[in-house]
Amino acid sequence: MQPDAASTEPTGFETIEELFGVLESPLLNYAQRLVREPDVAEDMVQDAFMKLHAQFNQVRQPRRWLYRAVHNLALNHRRRAVRTVLLDRPAHDGAQTVPDTADPQPLPDEQIARWEGIGLVRLSLETLDDRSRELVRLKFNEGLSYKEISSRTGLKVGHIGYLLHHALKGIADELAKNGVVP
Repeated sequence: MQPDAASTEPTGFETIEELFGVLESPLLNYAQRLVREPDVAEDMVQDAFMKLHAQFNQVRQPRRWLYRAVHNLALNHRRRAVRTVLLDRPAHDGAQTVPDTADPQPLPDEQIARWEGIGLVRLSLETLDDRSRELVRLKFNEGLSYKEISSRTGLKVGHIGYLLHHALKGIADELAKNGVVP
């Protein structure tokens, strides 16, 4: 289902931004055909671009690489979906299910580490400009899709992906400066 990447490979992509502008919509369409979930497809395409960004200079055929990355992410998504099992489903033979007796609270040192991580992320968010910070809030706090963010902000869907990509890169860079490996 992937287009023939060898015959249509555009040449001369000097920046990932150029590549993003050309391939984001086709990759979204491809991902949506694979997973049939628009929000999941958006996340997969963004993830693929972020992975490519980390190794952009080493990839010789970025178009083919991105399509393969989205394809692999879709396969992984399907595998995870198949493995998802409801733990509280009723037994078919009438037997009672065993109640979960594990303490749901994290250990104190785990909770402290989590709070520190949250604090560092919040500090990193403060380094972003207002528009980028708002886009991150809409995507991750409110859980909106790119399309929903577009209708709220008036920005184009592709531009939202581009801005979020750079905002998350900025956050990751800031966290790396503070010794947190993203």
